[in-house]
Amino acid sequence: MVLDYNLPKEKIAQIPTFPRDHCKLLVLNGEKIEHRKFYEIIDYLHKGDVLVLNDTKVMKARLIARKPTGGKLDILIIRERNGFYECLIKGKYKEGTKFFIANKEGEILEKRNGRCLIKLPLNMEEIEKFGIMPTPPYIKREVENEGWYQTVFAKKKGSIAAPTAGLHFTEELLKKIAEKGVEIVYVTLHVGLATFMPPEKMKEEKEYYSISEESAEKINNAKGKVVAVGTTTVKALESSAKNGKVIASEGWSNLFISLEHKFQSPIQGMVTNFHMPNSPPLIMTAAFAGKELLMKAYEEALKKDYKFLSFGDAMLILRCSK
Repeated sequence: MVLDYNLPKEKIAQIPTFPRDHCKLLVLNGEKIEHRKFYEIIDYLHKGDVLVLNDTKVMKARLIARKPTGGKLDILIIRERNGFYECLIKGKYKEGTKFFIANKEGEILEKRNGRCLIKLPLNMEEIEKFGIMPTPPYIKREVENEGWYQTVFAKKKGSIAAPTAGLHFTEELLKKIAEKGVEIVYVTLHVGLATFMPPEKMKEEKEYYSISEESAEKINNAKGKVVAVGTTTVKALESSAKNGKVIASEGWSNLFISLEHKFQSPIQGMVTNFHMPNSPPLIMTAAFAGKELLMKAYEEALKKDYKFLSFGDAMLILRCSK
């Protein structure tokens, strides 16, 4: 195993902290570990810095369907493909199985490698009327409020999971950060299955990203440090960067950031949550922070009763004290 550690079930957060920005914040500042509250992140951001956020929005892409026999199918729409939908399905089914959603009949056309292609006479806007917010399987408690799993700056629909490092920001905190002279910049990466796949299979999945000319220019011309919020933001930047410069572009990325990855974008800081053992987000974070330093921080976080994964606490990694 690349980056294994013991994660007790009780350390996995089932609900967010309220208010959002009052969760714990572990700061890995060079080799120094500090324990703060998330709203104190503003103390580490200065005039001239650039804070980069992923403005993707989670779609209500989970559907509960009924078969003619009365059985239930739990369908997660991944993406549209040539007028059909690629999805994951829980329940008993086979190719040709019919199902109903809001009196509309659908059909499973193809079943391959754990996923399906379905025919469904609903567009994505209609699907969202009947759909519910998907959440990771380790969150056992029902999400009472859709806002729990959506950033306050979410704008562009397309994700099946939230860019969870961004969940800790409130509108008030972002306003204070901007008033301090920090440039807030947005890029887009629609979170897909790649985030949840084992490292050896991650390259099989592509995720859409977009970086505008304006965002690239502000990042490249930063007078202070560039801080990326979340592994999805880092992936977007690294998918379109070379020799310390971010290039404005859009497309589909299957980038897997290994421990040996040489970062091409000018990021000097990273905000992230605490990730699953051996997961691509954990490996990416270790590539940025350094494996030994990161595992030391994780050990400290477990001792200090930090909460892990999507609704858990946060970490700020700074490569410099700029």
